[in-house]
Amino acid sequence: MDPSRRWLQFYQADVFTDEPFGGNPLAVFPKAEDLSEREFQQIAREMNLSETVFVLPPTDPQAAAKLRIFTPTREIPFAGHPVLGTFYILGVLKLIDLQEPMTKIFYECNLGVFPLEVIVLKGQIEQVIMSQPHPEFLESVTSAEAVYEVAKALGLSKTLILDQLFPLEIVSTGLPVLIVPLKSLTAVKSIEVNHSLILEVCSRWGVNGILAFSSMTVEENASVHARMFADPIGIPEDPATGSAGGALGAYLVKNGVVEVGPTTEVVIEQGYEIDRPSRILVQVFSDDDTIKSVKVGGQVVMVAEGKVMC
Repeated sequence: MDPSRRWLQFYQADVFTDEPFGGNPLAVFPKAEDLSEREFQQIAREMNLSETVFVLPPTDPQAAAKLRIFTPTREIPFAGHPVLGTFYILGVLKLIDLQEPMTKIFYECNLGVFPLEVIVLKGQIEQVIMSQPHPEFLESVTSAEAVYEVAKALGLSKTLILDQLFPLEIVSTGLPVLIVPLKSLTAVKSIEVNHSLILEVCSRWGVNGILAFSSMTVEENASVHARMFADPIGIPEDPATGSAGGALGAYLVKNGVVEVGPTTEVVIEQGYEIDRPSRILVQVFSDDDTIKSVKVGGQVVMVAEGKVMC
């Protein structure tokens, strides 16, 4: 073995689920400060999960850690389930100090420094909740031709898109996503993606993916059923998307898709079509017609640990 190579410890968790092998899998390298830029991407490609997180010392003194987040093909500045899963793992490993019933922590990513809450009960982490960047409603897709292109990329008839009732809208709470309202749960389940067309649509509108949803759900206590297709960042279908979940929560409140109050709680079910059921909890805080902030949270379970030679 090359003596210049070394073993690096990693942990794997499933995020937005309370059962192993559900939710969205995530690899975390808690001590990654000695890795090179090339090694970050090589390792993420080797792990071949939707995201891999490398934990580094923060550059901002109020942050507990800096996270760099990689898909198999590129680095992204921000994401949801990587942040939640990473701080669950750091808490389980006792690399951060946790107090019951809630510990507030600041984390650093390439978009800045944001707060995060770890909910603890009887020494166990019950939930991790992140504050997301303020939602931006960037653009609506309104032309008949553009709506048809989106439908074609999803393998659906244009009649299944509710563009006359709710807008196709680009929303961002850190990463821009095109949100597409569909007529029914059956319509969401029947999506047959044309991945080359997904790439074309995403490139045209400058988004990282397309999120399709319906207000009809599998579980009675869910608010919406969603699927997320993020080919531009190397994820054909994501089991659970925290960043897009925050954007969708803001969209639902802005457009009156759900009953709105000062604090609107939304439960997004996702991942059912790829056998990784997930539950994303979103809180949208608003005052009159103005959204003030968005939080996204969920449960996490540890599923594996190991070492990678690099």
